[in-house]
Amino acid sequence: MIRHTVAFTLNHSADSAEESAFMNEARALTAIPGVTKFEILRQVSPKCDYRFGISMEFVDQAELDAYAAHPMHTEFVEKHWIPNVSDFQEIDYITL
Repeated sequence: MIRHTVAFTLNHSADSAEESAFMNEARALTAIPGVTKFEILRQVSPKCDYRFGISMEFVDQAELDAYAAHPMHTEFVEKHWIPNVSDFQEIDYITL
């Protein structure tokens, strides 16, 4: 199992219509084959400057690679991620 995560901050004000629209577009990624345990998270630690997180799981690297190349994902990145995200950190985890 691979847990694919990204912590990020949007260019928009908290609780804005733009923030809500972005989150709705992100939720649509659950339709991509292989995505399981999808969550959108609000970051609350004062030790971290990112405001949100997305977490999802894949059975293996092949499914994660297929997700990354899927047209729905690449379109989301181009139309929504790039213009709306000001900063992010992506981390993929496997169990030790």
